[in-house]
Amino acid sequence: MWKKIRVIILLLILATVVQNTWMDKADLAWKDNFYVAVYPVNVDNNAKVSDYLRTLTREDFEPVAEYFASEAEPYHLGLRRPIEVQLGAQVTDIPPAPPKDGSILGTIVWSLKFRYFAWRHSPKVNVKPAIRLYLLYYDPVTNPRLSHSTALNKGRIGRVNLFGDSTYSKQNLVILAHELLHTLNATDKYDLATSMPSYPDGFAEPDKTPRYPQDLAELMGGRTPISENKAEIPKSLKQTLIGPKTAREIGWLK
Repeated sequence: MWKKIRVIILLLILATVVQNTWMDKADLAWKDNFYVAVYPVNVDNNAKVSDYLRTLTREDFEPVAEYFASEAEPYHLGLRRPIEVQLGAQVTDIPPAPPKDGSILGTIVWSLKFRYFAWRHSPKVNVKPAIRLYLLYYDPVTNPRLSHSTALNKGRIGRVNLFGDSTYSKQNLVILAHELLHTLNATDKYDLATSMPSYPDGFAEPDKTPRYPQDLAELMGGRTPISENKAEIPKSLKQTLIGPKTAREIGWLK
């Protein structure tokens, strides 16, 4: 009896995985635009961050939608705005952090916990979102360095670390857009040990002569290469672009 139950459960899990995989591929045909919900989180319950979060409006995230619309134009998707961003209500609970050891089992368990968290913490927005990003805001004075953000393409959810200060609003959108693309199958294009963009796919202008300094950053490359061993974080989305490999990964380029 229990053996039959286990088999049924495994078959249901397999069917769910197959269905989700099929839906992911169908979505990346870009027949419809993606609605994204962003949920602010005041991680440390900081008073300054709380004041900042009260000022946020949907218009603060409009540059992200405009950026993807502009970057998509050369690929003739047939969508005027492939990405729409909606600002959801603040979430008071903190999504689970990925395991520090990076073990396969730990990552799987964390992924399941995160997806359960997202299921429990998805305040309603005008249009049901295909992508949910939890924006974890920190006070730059008490937390001057942000840890790495993380996003999953399975479940299309992200845990995005940002500064809760208007000074960093444009730079925050670069991080947000980077993690958003992870939910759409885009991969990092930089050396994880050094944070230096990988050549050629992590370069905005790989054919430029001389190669350095680059003028822009490839969004998934993360930084603008200045020399062989120096790169700078872009200050806004205007200092980035989406390269051909990233475009192929997210279904813009066949």
